[in-house]
Amino acid sequence: MSAPKKQTEGLVNIQVDGHWIQVKKGTRMIEACKQASAEVPHYCYHPKLTSPGNCRMCLVEMGMPPRPTPGQEVELDNDGHTKISWMPRPVIACANTVAEVMGIRTQSTLAKECREGVMEFLLINHPLDCPICDQAGECTLQEYSVEHGKGESRFLENKVKKPKNVDIGPRIRLDDERCVLCSRCVRFTREIVDDDVLGFVDRGSHNVLTVHPDKPLANNYSLNTVDICPVGALTSNDFRFKMRVWFMRETKSICNGCARGCNILISSRENKIYRQTPRENNEVNSSWMCDSGRLDYHFLESDARLTDPMIKKGKSHETVDWPQAIRRAAEGMLKYKGHEIAIIASARMTNEELYLVRVLADTLGTKNVDTLKCHGEGDDYLSHEDKRPNTNGAKVILKLRSPGSKINSIKRGIESGSIKALLVYGENIASKGFDDGVLSNLKFLVTSHILANPTAKLSNIVLPGAGYAEKRGSMINATGRLQLLNKAIEPPGNSRDDWEILQDLNRAMDGKDFIYELADLFSEMASVVPVLKGLSLSGIGEKGVSVIETGETIPLLERESQRVKQGLIVG
Repeated sequence: MSAPKKQTEGLVNIQVDGHWIQVKKGTRMIEACKQASAEVPHYCYHPKLTSPGNCRMCLVEMGMPPRPTPGQEVELDNDGHTKISWMPRPVIACANTVAEVMGIRTQSTLAKECREGVMEFLLINHPLDCPICDQAGECTLQEYSVEHGKGESRFLENKVKKPKNVDIGPRIRLDDERCVLCSRCVRFTREIVDDDVLGFVDRGSHNVLTVHPDKPLANNYSLNTVDICPVGALTSNDFRFKMRVWFMRETKSICNGCARGCNILISSRENKIYRQTPRENNEVNSSWMCDSGRLDYHFLESDARLTDPMIKKGKSHETVDWPQAIRRAAEGMLKYKGHEIAIIASARMTNEELYLVRVLADTLGTKNVDTLKCHGEGDDYLSHEDKRPNTNGAKVILKLRSPGSKINSIKRGIESGSIKALLVYGENIASKGFDDGVLSNLKFLVTSHILANPTAKLSNIVLPGAGYAEKRGSMINATGRLQLLNKAIEPPGNSRDDWEILQDLNRAMDGKDFIYELADLFSEMASVVPVLKGLSLSGIGEKGVSVIETGETIPLLERESQRVKQGLIVG
C-alpha cells in the first residue's frame, strides 16, 4: 500500500482501492477512480452532461479518517498511515467530489453486492433479446451484466410490456422496453441543444421515456442521443439493422459538411460506409456532431458517380485510359497563354491538392485562380455557415485574400473570349452562375469531380476524383486548426485520388520527378507555405494542431466551458 504524498495546493490526496493518488480538488469520485485506473460502472453519468445520480450503478464504498477527540492520538493502520473509517452505506461516485485523505473502495464486498443488486433490478423488465438488438456489441448493459450481474434471475412474475419501435422523430426510433431510464437523452436535448422535447411519464415499473406529443425529436443534433444511449433504446433509422458493429472498421477522420471540421469515426465494411459518429475533440466539436454532417456520406454511393476518365467526341463522351486523359488535358492547356487560362478550384480540396493547383497555375503562368464561396445556414452550436471544409487552407495556399473575389472577373473573361481554357476542380460551376451560354464560349474545358453534372457534360475532358472518405490529406478548419482527413474506403471504378491526378497533370507539363508519398508532398508544401513551416503530415496527430489565429470561437464549446466553470459538468 502506497503512502499519501505531501499535500499540494489545488490537489488532494485520496486512497483508491488501497493506493494513494493526488487529484484536483473538486474532482468527482468517478473521475478520480478513472485516474487511478479503477473502473466504476455507470449509466446515467456522462462527463458532458449534469449528473442526476439516478441509475445507482456507480455505488462505491467511501471512508474518511475519524476526527480524534482532544488529547486522543490519531489512529494508524498496520502500515503507519492514518486509519480510514469506512461508512456503513455506499455513495454514488458520479455526483460526489473527493476530499483530502478520502478513501474509496470500488472492489469491496459492499460495492460488488450493491452493483449486483442494481443490475438485478435493471434486468427485471428488460427483454432478453441481445442477439437481435441493434446495440449488441456496444451495449454497456450487456457488458455490465456479465461483469457485475448475478448470472441468474429471481424474478418470477410477468415482465411489464412497454412500447416498442416508436417513431419519435424523422431519424430516430425508440424501444421503450430496453430503456434503463438513465436520462442521458433527456439531458442532452435540454442542456446541449435547447430542445426540451424528451421526458419520462408514469411511475414505478411503468415509467417510460416519451417525446412531446406536439413536437417530435427533429433537431439537427438528434442522432447524438443514439450515440450516448447506453443500451438499445434509441436507434438511428439510417443505421438500424444494417450491420453488426464488430464487423466494421473504424477510421478516424473529419467531417466535410462545413468549415467546422468535426472529428468523426467512419465505420465501414467491404468498401461500404455504414455510419459516421462523432469523435471527441474538445478543441473542435466536444463529443457531438450535427445530423446533416453525419448522414452526408450517402452521396458517395450515388448512381451518378464518375468512375472512368472521359474525352468528348462530338456531342457525347467516350471512356479512355488515364495516360491518354492526362496527356490530352496537358496538351489542351498548353496551347494557350497564361492570361487565357483560368482555374476554379474548391475549398473541398485538401491542402495538398490545393498546393498542386498552385504549382499547376505557376506552370501555366496564370493568375486567374480562385475558389467558389458557398455559404448556407449555420447555428449557435456547431454547424458553420461556410459549407466548405477548407476555406482557410485555400486562403493560405492559393494566396487568396477573399475566396470568390475573382470568380466574376473569370466569368466575364470567358464571356468576352479573353479566357479560352478553364480547369474546374471539385465544383459544379454550372449551378453557380456559369450556364451553358457562358461555358460554350470556352475553347477547352477540363473538369474533375466525383459526380456527373452539367459542368462535366460540357467538358472536353472529365477526370473522376475521390470523395472525402476515399482519400487522405490535411485541411484547416474555421478556427485555424490543421487536421487530418483519412481514407476509409477505396474510390469506385477507375477514379483516382485527386492529388495523384493533379500530380500527373503537373508532371505532364513540367517534366519533373514524381512524388510517390503524400507525406513527401506535405513536406514540400510546408517548405513554401509559412503557416505550415516545420510541420509534417504525421506530426498533425489525431486531434490536429492550431496554425492560424482566426479569432473565431465555437458557440457550443463556449457554453460547455461556462458549464465546467460553474461545476455543472466535468467537460
